Amino acid sequence: MLRLALYQPDIPQNTGTLLRMAACLGLAVEIVEPAGFDVSDRHLRRSGLDYLDHVTVTRHRSWDAFEAWRRGAGIRLVLATTAAAVPYTRFAFRDGDCLLMGRESAGVPEAVHAAADARVVVPIRPGLRSLNIAVAAALVAGEALRQVGGFPGAHPD
Repeated sequence: MLRLALYQPDIPQNTGTLLRMAACLGLAVEIVEPAGFDVSDRHLRRSGLDYLDHVTVTRHRSWDAFEAWRRGAGIRLVLATTAAAVPYTRFAFRDGDCLLMGRESAGVPEAVHAAADARVVVPIRPGLRSLNIAVAAALVAGEALRQVGGFPGAHPD
């Protein structure tokens, strides 16, 4: 199973959207706290609607707690970042990967970059900064699911 990790998310509406996507696509979600909002906040439920009952969410109290869990489980961490050189469409995803998305306001610190097993980028037009986090996550997760034959009800090529 692929996992989607959210590093200290800032915007509850984006987090709710990502939880809804994860529910629909069968992704587990890891939330690395502290978040910029109360994770049980009504904004999260409003964005995620009743889909939140269909997604497995694990909250990690800190980056260190998340890293200890991930390393102990032997899970490969793939960071989506504008600082990467490898386009996500040219990366070989594996079943069990954890796709990490950074904070909307600041991405991830250098220590998180260094801890990632791989870094991928969603190429965009020159002169523009970045996509919305939920849009970027959907693109990367969709490609990862396509590669591993993980779309619900789909069969590998």
